Amino acid sequence: MTHAPATDQDPVIELRGVRKSFGELEVLKGIDLAVTRGEVVVIIGPSGGGKSTLLRCVNLLDPISAGQVFLEGEDLTRPQVDLNRIRRRIGMVFQQFNLFPHLTVLGNLTLAPVKLLGLGRQEAERLAGDLLSRVGLADKVDAYPRQLSGGQQQRVAIARALMMSPHVMLFDEVTSALDPELVSEVLDVMRDLARSGMTMLCVTHEMGFARELGDRLVFIDGGVIAEQGRPADVLDDPQQARTQQFLRKVLR
Repeated sequence: MTHAPATDQDPVIELRGVRKSFGELEVLKGIDLAVTRGEVVVIIGPSGGGKSTLLRCVNLLDPISAGQVFLEGEDLTRPQVDLNRIRRRIGMVFQQFNLFPHLTVLGNLTLAPVKLLGLGRQEAERLAGDLLSRVGLADKVDAYPRQLSGGQQQRVAIARALMMSPHVMLFDEVTSALDPELVSEVLDVMRDLARSGMTMLCVTHEMGFARELGDRLVFIDGGVIAEQGRPADVLDDPQQARTQQFLRKVLR
């Protein structure tokens, strides 16, 4: 199947009527969402509202119950689709760092590009060095995860995701497991990515980050998008009562 060339106005990610149930519990109730190239979409909402599930449905880590998911115009939900090939275009960073404890930082970064992309080891190590410099960890190339702080491990996890040259990055509460003083070093890396034009979908409680760098703020509650718009508009003048109630608690 051939696809028309994508433009900057075409969605990089598009969810159409996405539903997700776990047994009898319906977590997503018909989500429609499109993210354009270079856009930073920040997702907020109460715990259990469906934020992380939505993110995991983008690359079908959680298979959807109904609807369609598109990446750069390609339907990820059609039969016989090669999900592994498609997932290489989607970088994902989780709340937990998920680094391999027995590998050095360099080993963590080069494993997937060498095994999955067929990148030569020398080229992979050069790219890893460039990315570690970008996230401020050039001196940690030979360190093991246990020798790093939580913030450093999360920056390594971001660099590892970038090693696959993704077209979009998904961030799922990447600062929530960190001590407060370590949050800023991870957010700085995310700021750099956003300013470089990376398409990003971020689940976060960091309202300052949302206001500063988000192009759009999406409030999810009860498995539906209750409100969305420019971050400053939603944060300063929410239109829906549920959004107002939520923000009164988190913006105290």
